[in-house]
Amino acid sequence: MISIIDYGLGNIQAFVNMFKRVNIPVAVAGNSAELSKASRLILPGVGAFDHAMTLLHMSGMRQDLDEMVLSKKVPVLGICVGMQMLARSSDEGSLPGLGWISGRVRAFKSEPRSANLPLPHMGWNDVKVLGNCGLFKGLEADARFYFLHSYFFECDHQENVSAVADYGINFACAVHAANIHGVQFHPEKSHHYGSQLLSNFAEI
Repeated sequence: MISIIDYGLGNIQAFVNMFKRVNIPVAVAGNSAELSKASRLILPGVGAFDHAMTLLHMSGMRQDLDEMVLSKKVPVLGICVGMQMLARSSDEGSLPGLGWISGRVRAFKSEPRSANLPLPHMGWNDVKVLGNCGLFKGLEADARFYFLHSYFFECDHQENVSAVADYGINFACAVHAANIHGVQFHPEKSHHYGSQLLSNFAEI
């Protein structure tokens, strides 16, 4: 069962609706008991990094998530701020991230080539898939997704980058490490591209 982690952030219902449209069973997990039933996890997120991390800690599910993802190797997909939370830190705040993928989150305004572009980076953008990532099956040659963000994930190791997009710089818009995946864009707002990606996650 795919479970969407409900810790107080993210458009939970939008994900529920999209999974239902592609006939994939989905549940919402708002506590440890509900979380324990999951065979796959979606970590959504919007807004500020520190606020998201604070709410996740307050939910009482943080320790369970570490055990499920790091020890039991349950597949997880972080989305938007949920992807940024996979890093160890963010320029946007002072709290540590989950640290599940080695890297940090940086501001576009810190890069000279993107500092003068409108922020947030908002709207549709092409995505270039790197390597053979199951999350992008069927999307290798034609992938466009909807973005809304002012910060980007900078991986310590290039092999953790699944896909890139261009906004002044080529930035990692998808990351992975073993059972852990993250996407900066919003699949729930990306029409058939998003449906394909979420369907792929249900199978990997």
